Amino acid sequence: MHGPALVNWLLAALATGSGGYCGWRVRQTRWTGASCGDGRAARRESDVLEAAMGLGMAGMALLPGVAWGWPYALLAAVLLVGALAGRGAGLRAHRLHHAIGALAMAYMALAMAGGPPGGHAGHHAAPVGLPVVTGLLLVYFGGYALWVGGRVIAAGGPPMAQPLPRACRAAMGIGMVAMLLTM
Repeated sequence: MHGPALVNWLLAALATGSGGYCGWRVRQTRWTGASCGDGRAARRESDVLEAAMGLGMAGMALLPGVAWGWPYALLAAVLLVGALAGRGAGLRAHRLHHAIGALAMAYMALAMAGGPPGGHAGHHAAPVGLPVVTGLLLVYFGGYALWVGGRVIAAGGPPMAQPLPRACRAAMGIGMVAMLLTM
């Protein structure tokens, strides 16, 4: 990323924490069993995707490069097909959101890897990417982080475990905004 090293490490810590928590939730869902009819399968799919996004964000923050772009481009394609084939508006919207996230990850990885000619895409480099695309992604993820953050605040109070997944989603939305701002 094009930011100060401290910001990169803090973003990596935030993304690792969020991704790790989602990975832990996947493990919990596995142990309690998941069937298509009870909603746990959709929760597990969400947790798997959010764990992949969080850990990918952490990796991109510390080691930017084109290698991160291709897996996320493939993931975006699979999610877009899944969104078109999904049953129920909630599942389609969920998959579409994750497809936008995966596309954003691919876009950032490929744009940052391009960097300035003859140099690396590290500190003091010129901005990369298409300003219109970056701006649209900033608006989307900024709005998403505010929306989910508002739901966390509205759901406040005990038990704290209920708003925690939403807080992780808000943190990942903020992380996407931070990564996009460095472009």
